[in-house]
Amino acid sequence: QVQLVQSGGGLVQPGGSLRLSCVVSPSIFSINFMGWYRQAPGKEREYVAMRTSGGSTKYAESVKGRFTISRDNTKNTVYLQMNSLKPEDTAVYYCTGKIGANSLWGQGTQVTVSS
Repeated sequence: QVQLVQSGGGLVQPGGSLRLSCVVSPSIFSINFMGWYRQAPGKEREYVAMRTSGGSTKYAESVKGRFTISRDNTKNTVYLQMNSLKPEDTAVYYCTGKIGANSLWGQGTQVTVSS
């Protein structure tokens, strides 16, 4: 069974940084990564960063200049680097991708920004 396995969440102080990872398992499979989403308590899931049809990355206005997506093709892993974190960034973060027309989601990882 193909899965997206996430890691890197945790508790961080405002202004701090975290790096989330999302890796395909088993690594023999190739996933078309689509983006990162998050869901805060009492709110609907929202996109953080998504791949556009033009091949670029669109970031939510709330995270522009602070969050960055990167990929390591050798490890078949995608990352979300989060800098200058704010309390409002507190949420469960999910990575998502596709195999053909089928969507695949990571298990989610909690990010808590608090002093």
